[in-house]
Amino acid sequence: MAHILLVWLINALSVYATASLLGGISVTSFGAALLVALVLGLINAIVKPVLVFFSIPFIIVTLGLFLLVINALMLQMAALFVNGFTVDSFGWAVLGSLFISLVSWMLGTLFNI
Repeated sequence: MAHILLVWLINALSVYATASLLGGISVTSFGAALLVALVLGLINAIVKPVLVFFSIPFIIVTLGLFLLVINALMLQMAALFVNGFTVDSFGWAVLGSLFISLVSWMLGTLFNI
C-alpha cells in the first residue's frame, strides 16, 4: 500500500513540476496535482490500453512515436475532468506528457521505485 501511495505522490510532484516549468500547462495547487495524478492513473489504466490496442498499426509504422500522441490525449482528458488543471493545446500536452514521464522516471530512480 505504501508503494502505491509513493508512486501517486511522485506522479503528483511530476505534474506540479511540469506545470511550474511549462507555460501552457497550469495547476492551481498541489491538491489539484494530487487529483490530476489520480485521474491520470485511472485513465491510463482504463482508457489507454484500449487506445493502444486499436492504434497498433500506427504505433508500428511510426516506430512507437504514436504513443506520444496517445499520452498527450490522456493528459488532455485528465484536464477535462480536473478543475484547476489546464492544458492550452495539443502541443503543450505532448511536451507535458514528456516532462511528466521524465520527472516521474527521475524521482522513481531517486526513491528506488
